[in-house]
Amino acid sequence: MANPFDDDEGSCLVLVNDENQHSLWPAFSAVPAGWRVVYGQETRKNCLEYVSAHWTDMRPAGLIRAMGDEPR
Repeated sequence: MANPFDDDEGSCLVLVNDENQHSLWPAFSAVPAGWRVVYGQETRKNCLEYVSAHWTDMRPAGLIRAMGDEPR
């Protein structure tokens, strides 16, 4: 069985947690606690493009706030 996290042909979701960290998630799998869907159900390629466009600051949101920076 192929790893669903590496399946280029599978449908994905983009999840975000309270720290604004993004994750690709197989569409068939339950969304884990603490995460919410922000994009999808889409192809892995489209989900990766969404993440690239929307997760431009890799720092957790709490660190951004602690440093007094504005989220990017």
